[in-house]
Amino acid sequence: MTETRARVRELGVTLTGEPGRWNAITDVPGVHVGHVTLVEGDDVRTGVTALLPRGREGVGVPCAAGWYAMNGNGEMTGTTWVEESGSLAVPVLLTNTYAVGPVHRGVVEWVREHRADMAPEWLLPVVTETWDGHLNDIHGPAVRPGHAAEAIEAAASGPVAEGCVGGGTGMRCYGFKGGAGTASRVVAYGEDRYTVGAYVQANFGAPDELVVAGVPVGRERAAEREAARADVARAEAAREAPVATEADGIPPGAGSVVVIVATDAPLLPGQCKALARRVPLGLARTGTAGSHFSGDLFLAFSTANESALTSTFPAKDAPAPYETLRFVPWGRIDPFCTAVVEAVEEAVLNALTTATTTTGRAGHRVPALPLDLVRGLPSSRRRRP
Repeated sequence: MTETRARVRELGVTLTGEPGRWNAITDVPGVHVGHVTLVEGDDVRTGVTALLPRGREGVGVPCAAGWYAMNGNGEMTGTTWVEESGSLAVPVLLTNTYAVGPVHRGVVEWVREHRADMAPEWLLPVVTETWDGHLNDIHGPAVRPGHAAEAIEAAASGPVAEGCVGGGTGMRCYGFKGGAGTASRVVAYGEDRYTVGAYVQANFGAPDELVVAGVPVGRERAAEREAARADVARAEAAREAPVATEADGIPPGAGSVVVIVATDAPLLPGQCKALARRVPLGLARTGTAGSHFSGDLFLAFSTANESALTSTFPAKDAPAPYETLRFVPWGRIDPFCTAVVEAVEEAVLNALTTATTTTGRAGHRVPALPLDLVRGLPSSRRRRP
C-alpha cells in the first residue's frame, strides 16, 4: 500500500517559530510559485519551477535583493546585476543543471511577449539549478524554453506543491527522495507583523548526516544501511554481477541546494544579503556540513518599498530625482535572521516528508523518507549525543 505523505508538522514534529497561513513562501503577499513537472518514459524525471516576487503583473517592478554562495559548484544567472543594483525585477526559475540555457531563453521570450516595455534591449533573467542526473537523463532535451513560460503562467499564491514537482522532480536529499520544500515564519516588529518565507530545491546531504528536530536520524540508520548493502553485495556476487552503487558514483552530499528567501519587511539590499547568508544555518540544523561537490546558492528579496529601486534611462534634460527607502534598522534585524534559519530548516524537512519513492534513469530507485522515522520527534525519542 502506498504511504500517504505529509508535511513535517502534520507528523507531530516539534519545530520553533510561528508559521504563516500556508506555511509557505507564498505567505509573503504577492509572491507566486508555479511548477511544470516532466515525467516521461523511464528516463525523464525533471521540471521547472517559477517564483515571481510580485506575481505576473509585478514583473519589472524591482525588489531589494541580495545573494550569497556558500559553495560555488552551481549556477545562478543574473547575480552580477543583483549585486550591482541591489535589486531583483524578474521571475526566478529553478530547474536542472543542463536546462539552464533553454529556461533562460524561455524567460526572455515570455518577457518579450508579455512585458515588451520592460527591457526593450536587454534582460538578465535569474535561472538556477541543481543536478538530477541520477534519476533523470540530464543530457536529454526534455526541458524546453516553452516550459519556462508554462511555469510562469502556472504561478499562483496559496499552498505550494512540494516534493517531486517542478525543478525538484528528480532531486535527492540525505539519501532519500528530495525536491521542493517551503515554509514561512511570522515576525512581530513593534505593532507590525511581517512574514519571512523560504523555498528550497533540496538535492544535498549525505545519508549519515540527516538530523530532524535535533535527533540524528541519519546516524541511527547507518548500521541498518550497512547491513542492507552487505545483503545486496552477497546477492549480486552469487550471480557474478557487479554491485550497483547507491550514489551512481557521485560523492555523498553532492548535488546542490538552492534556497530563495522572501519577506515583506522593509529591508535594504545589504540586509537581504544578510538574510541570504543565514540560509546555511538553517541547512545545518538538518545535518549537512556542506560538500565541495554541491552548489549552495541563496537569494533573498524584500517586496517592500515598491518602485523605489526602479532604474530607467533618464530623458534628456530630465530633472534629477531622489528616492527614499524605509527599512528596519540594522540593530533590529536579528528576529528576521532567526526566521530565515527556522523556515529553511522546515522547508528542507517538508521536501523530504512530501516526496515519494521514485524510479528513473537506468532503473535507479530513490526511496522516500519513511515517515515513521520522524513522526513525533523529538519527544518520541530520547536525543543522543
